[in-house]
Amino acid sequence: MSRCCLAQFSCCCGSAACSLCCSCCPKLKQSTGTRFMYALFFILVTVICCVMMSPTVAKEVETHIPFYKDICTTIHAGPKCEKLVGYSAVYRVCFGMACFFFVFWLLTINVKTSKSCRAYIHNGFWFFKFAVLFAMCSGAFFIPEKAQDIFLQVWHYVGAAGGFLFLLIQLMLLVEFAHKWNKNWNAGTAQNKLWYAALAFVTLTLYSIAVGALILLAVFYTAPEGCTLNKILLGVNGGLCLLVSLVAITSRVQNQQPNSGLLQSGIISCYVMYLTFSSLAGKPEEKGLTGNTTICVPYFNQSLDSENRLVIVLGTVLLFACILYSCLTSTTRANYAALRVGTVVSPETEVARCCFCCEPDENGTDMEVHKEARGGQEVIYDETRGTVYSYAFFHFVFFLGSLYVMMTVTSWFDYHHAEIEKLFRGNWSAFWIKMASSWVCIGLYLWTLLAPLCCPTRSFSV
Repeated sequence: MSRCCLAQFSCCCGSAACSLCCSCCPKLKQSTGTRFMYALFFILVTVICCVMMSPTVAKEVETHIPFYKDICTTIHAGPKCEKLVGYSAVYRVCFGMACFFFVFWLLTINVKTSKSCRAYIHNGFWFFKFAVLFAMCSGAFFIPEKAQDIFLQVWHYVGAAGGFLFLLIQLMLLVEFAHKWNKNWNAGTAQNKLWYAALAFVTLTLYSIAVGALILLAVFYTAPEGCTLNKILLGVNGGLCLLVSLVAITSRVQNQQPNSGLLQSGIISCYVMYLTFSSLAGKPEEKGLTGNTTICVPYFNQSLDSENRLVIVLGTVLLFACILYSCLTSTTRANYAALRVGTVVSPETEVARCCFCCEPDENGTDMEVHKEARGGQEVIYDETRGTVYSYAFFHFVFFLGSLYVMMTVTSWFDYHHAEIEKLFRGNWSAFWIKMASSWVCIGLYLWTLLAPLCCPTRSFSV
């Protein structure tokens, strides 16, 4: 036990890898543990931002903390401490987190070996990094009062630009996921014809979900009279899904990309229907001519507050789980190359797997693996010869993720009246951003199909 405690101390104050004290836990790679610790920091700050956007929590804090008003006076937060809660507080906290990851992005540019001093800083010293993160998030509250308005306005535009870029990375990863799935299962058909049945079953299921979702959206979010905008958007998105499905199976696309098929377009169609539902569900209520009749929004029993809160909580968890997934998976070697920001990995023999998203051990053949048992969880140092992911790009994605969290929690452009309790309620900004995301997703996928035809002299790996 003493060896484990010493290992934890060296993890917090040195460059050693972090691990749990339980020897029953599975083996942990150093690269995985490092990314998990940064993700833990990210989750912690995200939860704090959600708490700051809750008026209920703000009232409870003001009631039960006696020195709360003194803190507000010290940091010039206003008579009602409005700058310590709400969107301005979230902007400050996310500013500190974004600066934290931005500094580490600069520190880790062109790090190719885990033996360098900059790599040691990236992989260890967690106590000091937590202290730096806390200082950066707290220091943003001490911005001079005269400069606060300018800071919030400028940072809002920076956050919007970074949030859109992160959203674009999310959509690129989805398109890459669709191509990867189809390519992997197609590779299995050469050894076993049962993979054809798996492809057909999954493709049929995906299109059934997409068509069923379109029908349900038409039933619940349109009416015989009115709801013109909803009808147009459903028609446009349904037509776009049909378009990419037809393009994916055309002979010219098939000649250039034999792995192209309906499985990919089925995945994209389902995601587009999800974005359409999410945007229509968060669309502000529209009133009829009498002013009393609500149209274009399905009516559910509004007295079931517990169910409504459950939906909000689950939606929030799913939202930030997707954000965290995008931050972590975009920095793996394969996806890093797929985003065209690094050296493209040489193609290897594709092995069909049901759980194809779980990559086999990349380090078993070309990397020296050093195991270390310290009285607890066994740690595998898988970067003894070189890094297995881009440190700089890892921090850059988390920098963009910080901006995306900031904009999402504060309802993008309706930040003045934003509350965490209203995150999944009517909001025009979120409505159009989600709807535009569905069109960008279609555009990206369509480009991956047509790019080899438009630029035949270039090589495209899908």
